Amino acid sequence: MFLGVIPITVFGGGFLPTIIAVVVGSALGAASVGILSTWGPRFGVPQLVQSRAAFGYRGNILPAGLNALTAGVGWFAVNTISGTFALSTLTHLPFQVTLIVIVLLQVFVAFIGHNFIHEFERYAFPYLAIVFTIATLFILTQSNPTLGFNARAPVAFGGPIGAFILAVFVAFAYGAGWAPYSMDYARYLPPEVPSRSVFWSAMLGVFLPCALLEIGGAALATVPGTAWGPTDSPTDQLVKPLPAILAGLTLLGIALGAVSANVLNVYSGAMSFLALGVRIGSLRLQRAVVAVVFGAIGFLVARAGEVDAGHSYENFLLLIGYWITPFLGVILTDYWLRRGIFDERQFFDTRHNTIAGVAAMLGGILVSIPFWNQTLWHGPVVDALPQLGDLSFIVGFLVASGVYFALSPRRATVASATT
Repeated sequence: MFLGVIPITVFGGGFLPTIIAVVVGSALGAASVGILSTWGPRFGVPQLVQSRAAFGYRGNILPAGLNALTAGVGWFAVNTISGTFALSTLTHLPFQVTLIVIVLLQVFVAFIGHNFIHEFERYAFPYLAIVFTIATLFILTQSNPTLGFNARAPVAFGGPIGAFILAVFVAFAYGAGWAPYSMDYARYLPPEVPSRSVFWSAMLGVFLPCALLEIGGAALATVPGTAWGPTDSPTDQLVKPLPAILAGLTLLGIALGAVSANVLNVYSGAMSFLALGVRIGSLRLQRAVVAVVFGAIGFLVARAGEVDAGHSYENFLLLIGYWITPFLGVILTDYWLRRGIFDERQFFDTRHNTIAGVAAMLGGILVSIPFWNQTLWHGPVVDALPQLGDLSFIVGFLVASGVYFALSPRRATVASATT
């Protein structure tokens, strides 16, 4: 929900343009998850194992390492902070105490493994869906839908257009942030499952909750009496427009939602780490050890992120998009060049190495740097044309896709097939 707050309180966006932007961004991000999920039943391996086909066994260290860091530490810390704030507001316990409770619960569920995660998510979903839908409706009744652009917002120098593009990007980055996990939870489906069913199930599973909560967050940012300074607790603002009982249920839902999201992050982060080729005993032991280590590191990062969580969240979402979109450009282009036909031995062959994937992904990241727009770095393109917002996700995708197409040996096959 807090993602919907950022475009209004930080970028200065108006209410209705922000609603449109987060819906568009969420749809694009969710579509990438849906597409990659259809590969799970076909290949039966995690996403960051399948990507070895495009990156090579050693080259795959680049996306697998980034995803292990992003999921196992970054997302873990971000979601832990939101869950900790919620539990602290609900129980009136100190932040540090509720932080420990949230972290231990998340690591415990991820430690047990895939099947338990599915059961946990199955029971958590109905509660989260009902509570957040009702809370969003209550917030909408107290919102100000006529709110326009706010030129005094901290990062409003791009004007209404810049705020809109930034809102699309952060919403896209959140949805696409699940893309490197897409195959992880679809790989056990039988191969004969229709791809269309897998796509829509995964796509809507990401899009609907993201869009609903981001709309609720945008509405919350317009509610009179809420405060969004660096030291203001986001969950304290959330409960202001809600009746006491619903406020308590919503805070519990945020804490439960943080756990639900993070058990996936820790598990898939561990799977990405194992895709680096590291071996520590049996596969089950390796996954469990990595989950505990990521939990410990994520705890330290979350503890440091208690102050000014808003800007930290904004920067993190943008940083995710900077590497995930070039990654998507590479693997989607590779799939297209192969016509979806893979030699699956390449997923595990240590002798399969190629520079095309790494060169394309790094090229996409490097060329997109001048378009970056966040508090950590303003690229020269943004300084000259702030109304462009942040177009790095488009630039990174197109450059990575183009470079991979140019370097891939399968390009000749495609050219000959079309002449």
